[in-house]
Amino acid sequence: MVPSVAEGIYSLGWLIIALPLAGAALLLVGGRRTDRWGHLLGTATAVGSFVIGLVMFISLLGEDEGARSQTQHLWTWFATDSLDVGFDLLYDPLSSLFVLLITGVGSLIHIYSIGYMAHDERRRRFFAYLNLFIAAMLMLVLAGNYLGIFLGWEGVGLASYLLIGFWQHKPSAAAAAKKAFVMNRVGDVGMSLAIYLMVVTFGSTAFTVISANNHGASEATMNAIGLLLLLGACGKSAQVPLQGWLLDAMEGPTPVSALIHAATMVTAGVYLIIRSNFIFENAPVAQTVVVIVAVVTLLWGAVIGCAKDDIKKALAGSTMSQIGYMMLGAGLGVAGYAFAIFHLITHGFFKANMFLGAGSVMHGMDDDVNMRHYGALNKVMPITFLTFAMGYLAIIGFPGFSGFWSKDKLIETAFVENTWVGLAALLGAGITAFYMTRLMLMTFFTQKRWKDPETGHEPHPHESPAVMTVPLIVLGALSVVGGIMLAGNWIVDFLAPVVGHAEHHEPPIPALALTAIIVAVVAVGVAIAWFTVGRQEVPRVAPQDVSPLTKAARADLYGDAINDTLVVAPTMSLARTLDSLDRHVIDGAVEGQGNATSGLAELLRKTQNGYVRSYALSVLAGAVILALALLAVNW
Repeated sequence: MVPSVAEGIYSLGWLIIALPLAGAALLLVGGRRTDRWGHLLGTATAVGSFVIGLVMFISLLGEDEGARSQTQHLWTWFATDSLDVGFDLLYDPLSSLFVLLITGVGSLIHIYSIGYMAHDERRRRFFAYLNLFIAAMLMLVLAGNYLGIFLGWEGVGLASYLLIGFWQHKPSAAAAAKKAFVMNRVGDVGMSLAIYLMVVTFGSTAFTVISANNHGASEATMNAIGLLLLLGACGKSAQVPLQGWLLDAMEGPTPVSALIHAATMVTAGVYLIIRSNFIFENAPVAQTVVVIVAVVTLLWGAVIGCAKDDIKKALAGSTMSQIGYMMLGAGLGVAGYAFAIFHLITHGFFKANMFLGAGSVMHGMDDDVNMRHYGALNKVMPITFLTFAMGYLAIIGFPGFSGFWSKDKLIETAFVENTWVGLAALLGAGITAFYMTRLMLMTFFTQKRWKDPETGHEPHPHESPAVMTVPLIVLGALSVVGGIMLAGNWIVDFLAPVVGHAEHHEPPIPALALTAIIVAVVAVGVAIAWFTVGRQEVPRVAPQDVSPLTKAARADLYGDAINDTLVVAPTMSLARTLDSLDRHVIDGAVEGQGNATSGLAELLRKTQNGYVRSYALSVLAGAVILALALLAVNW
């Protein structure tokens, strides 16, 4: 039977992963012979994956709702008497959106990197790592079972380590890469244990098998699986308590920051939770913990963003907070799944836009990341300013921009489910408006603060080349029009075959009134930033006489100190105790036996002196002792 055109298109799904993976392999193996054109090959493979993903997406739109799930079995990965795992790919509405986001935004980041990394002597290797990152993330979202997800999961961890520490000559970059790698391994333990528990409970790691049989498992088992998956998600998506690596990850080149924060790594945890909706719907405790973690993180990241002077770290705190909103939607269940993905996609547009915009600013400011050294850049970098402004208006939820539609829906859903959760999400929106307005004012407005009074050095900011500004323009446009996905509730209906379709419930106050309240809270955040930053003279050196909350926010709310106290210090103490036990007790016992044997041998050696009279005396003494022993026995 001849396969249909659509089936032929879906059969090309493996190429989406294979193209960037092959690009990475060729650039790494080819070595310096590929230096001249390696960046072009890396970009071409990412664009090629996007084209295939777009064609498949268009084909999927033409399918009936019941036929929008295409599974491709490539080969049997491994098989035992009780477990059969295939190397399977699943292409459905959820994975299709992720493919477009990863390859689309990833391609724009590749193009931007051609200019940004133009003078880096290791540029070819950088593009190889970018390709590897994209291939691993595509594997993660296209896998048809949890073991396939774990393969991509670990690939993303490896690629992030290589890219965060790309400038390994900097001790801070090397340390940041190790920190990200180790903290993610903590989450990976949860992920792997969850997979083991699935195998024991369901005899499979396939989504279809677990989804069909999850009602046969106990609620305790489902909660355990859900909590372990959440631990893995916290690591990849930088959610409390595994958030500490994210701000340090800014040590990598700026395109890496854009890729991690917008299209790949931090979205992986959100994908895992929503892909596992059939588990969390039967794990109420785990689902509640997801909401708690999300609320804490969205406020945690927002507060951190208020105090950072490093433009990339301010945006990183923002990412932590925005991912918290997505996790909140995932924790709210069927009512929030689609809106979580909606915000994930719009966030991918405006956050990639702003990170690349920050890179453009750094390009013109001699790689200085301190916003206190900026000011008045709107006129000398007009394209960067205008595109960044599009992202800014989107993230604060300015009416009509993409973030307005996506984040407002999450806040509205939160109010429907729980008023206190809704209030926390609303507060986060106000804080977001404050710290993002502060960033805009310190960077593009306020007085010019370019010249270093100590050294006399003054950069000459200028607009970036077209290879960098064109991606900014595209992402800026998407930041504006991204909300069109909500038109006619399209994204909700499109994702319904995967995540279900929730009944509509009105929030405790009318939706229009709630929207007005959200906009008013955002306006208050903007106004506070204007009066505290915009109308004041921004000092070039951060003042030290600040409130305890500001000091805490500058120190990332003491996240590292908390981890050191609760985890690192006890672990090191235990390690030292075990080391002492090993050296003094275990090794002492083993070495003591050896020393005793050596001592006895030394004593016996002294009796072997070579004199016949000594040996005769020994024989006589032995005979006397033996005779006395016999007499004693017979007595």
